[in-house]
Amino acid sequence: MTETIKVKPAGAAGGQSRLAPAARGGAIAPGCGHSGVVQVALPPKLVPVFIGPARYRGAYGGRGSGKSRSFAVMAAIKGYQLAQAGKSGLIVCGREFMNSLADSSLAEVRQAIAAQPWLAAYYAVGENYVRSRDGRIAFAFIGLRHNLDSIKSKAHIHILWVDEAERVSEEAWRKIIPTVREKDSEIWVTWNPESRAAATHKRFREAQPHEAKIVALNWRDNPWFPAVLEKERQADLLNRPESYAHIWEGDFATYISGAYYAAGLAQARQEGRIGALAADPLMARHAFWDIGGTGARADATVIWVAQFIGKEIRLIDYYEAQGQPLGAHLGWLRARGHAAARLVLPHDGATCDRVHDVSFESALRQAGFEVEIIPNQGAGAARLRIEAGRRLLPQMWFDAGKTEAGLQALLAYHEKRDENRNLGLGPEHDWASHAADAFGLMCVAYEEPQAAGRRGRYNKRGGPAGGSWMAG
Repeated sequence: MTETIKVKPAGAAGGQSRLAPAARGGAIAPGCGHSGVVQVALPPKLVPVFIGPARYRGAYGGRGSGKSRSFAVMAAIKGYQLAQAGKSGLIVCGREFMNSLADSSLAEVRQAIAAQPWLAAYYAVGENYVRSRDGRIAFAFIGLRHNLDSIKSKAHIHILWVDEAERVSEEAWRKIIPTVREKDSEIWVTWNPESRAAATHKRFREAQPHEAKIVALNWRDNPWFPAVLEKERQADLLNRPESYAHIWEGDFATYISGAYYAAGLAQARQEGRIGALAADPLMARHAFWDIGGTGARADATVIWVAQFIGKEIRLIDYYEAQGQPLGAHLGWLRARGHAAARLVLPHDGATCDRVHDVSFESALRQAGFEVEIIPNQGAGAARLRIEAGRRLLPQMWFDAGKTEAGLQALLAYHEKRDENRNLGLGPEHDWASHAADAFGLMCVAYEEPQAAGRRGRYNKRGGPAGGSWMAG
């Protein structure tokens, strides 16, 4: 389903052109005996972006969303409207890297104009230029990395559209934004996210400026998503699931070769199991730990909080802290509403501290928590955790906001390899392994709900228990 935007061409009744919502339908070309209103089809999610005043307009997301083509169409329409209003000047189309016009947005703008007969009649389009036939509006195509000063020297910039903006530096943004200073001038930004540390992400998503209309746009939001790209998408989902979310769903590039859980998490996202997830107030909560230390260089302490509802495993919260005392971890649990959670520790939770002769288990019990210890699985424990995690991932749901840091770690948890001998050496012990160990602890401890009378797997010392607390 598409949405359209009405545009009044020059000479139409009513004076100046305007942008306004229109009913769904085809285009009405100027001079065809209708009201003189042209209907321009856009992906529905982009219609609000172009309705009403805004200093910033933008869209970010994965491949096949139609971002660049839609913004190219609207740039040409905006130039037409500016001329109607008696204005003259530039529409600047920039990219971070542009060694030649072949690397620019020129092709997109040319195709967008050619697809609309009334725009094709208005613009003169050559091999290396686009300008209005009345001489009022011209397009300029520039590379930002090496041509920032050339932008500063340009006058009367009405629109600056930066495409493929992911890698534009903060320094570049600071320099180019003040150059767009005509009355009612606008800055448009389109990009495929790669890193949450990118200046574009921080400036336009984390701290979105005032008067900004910026949306996420992906392949499923494009009513004209072509069949040839659908085949490519399906192939990536099947054969390259570890990079699928970044390429097609607009996620950050988190893929690491040999990542254990990349495929399962890509499937979870595809099936809508990563998103908003409310905790069930009537069901028990279980907090699975990986125990760190309190020194500045100590391993991080990690906690996954889960609920087991039927055969669903719901990961509702995540915590990670380095060098903090036990009281900080417990404070987090209480502040987040997990004070009644059953705490599940790895085998070293029962080990007494050499100095204070107290274990994590005993300290947590003294603090009023119920505690379980999962015994050591012995040799091959890491492999058992990974296999259990892969097996259970299809049953898991994640709160995307509260477990975001944990999901990043699971995506990065990978096999260490000897490339010279092409051998896998087991899990890499790095920043991601603590989250993965606590996650794996949950997976080896989990039991699907059993019929009455079936015995649980462990009690706190590893012996058989009388019933499965996991089902509660």
